[in-house]
Amino acid sequence: MTREKMNMKKRLAGVLAAGACVVCMTVASAQTTPASPAAADKDQHRISDQDLTLLRKDLRSQKKQLIAQNLKLTDAEATKFWPVYDQYVAELAKINDKKYATIQEYADKFGTLSDDQAMSLIKNWLDVDVAATQLRAKYLPIVAKAVGGKKAATFAQLDRRIASMVDLQLGSQIPLVQTQ
Repeated sequence: MTREKMNMKKRLAGVLAAGACVVCMTVASAQTTPASPAAADKDQHRISDQDLTLLRKDLRSQKKQLIAQNLKLTDAEATKFWPVYDQYVAELAKINDKKYATIQEYADKFGTLSDDQAMSLIKNWLDVDVAATQLRAKYLPIVAKAVGGKKAATFAQLDRRIASMVDLQLGSQIPLVQTQ
């Protein structure tokens, strides 16, 4: 394995750990008891599928805690909201499966990408962004029906902020495609 590929795999593991830390820090700042960040894979060259699954599960749990703390739902609203939220998260997880598969493929091929492979990967990444935006738009009226417009807007803001923080971490840690 080339040094460039090893560095890319280290960055991938770091990105995923950083994403967990971003969500954990956000939750910690929103609560009085700090949350524990998820542990990153000890093998710095590649994060295992099992570790990625656990990390993503932890991220979803931290996100749910943050939303619960900031939405301030009544019992009646909570009864309507959480099943909708769980359905939304299940659909979003499928979209994010594609995102993480794309990142992993990029890590596996880093330094050896052809022009066609580079274009395919970036198209996949953009398709994921479009799908996530479409999903948010689909669920906004469903959430509004469950909890009202203001709380639906608050949920949408929280969801978007968390996703933006994770995307910022991903974008800042993944190196640009090599052009030479």
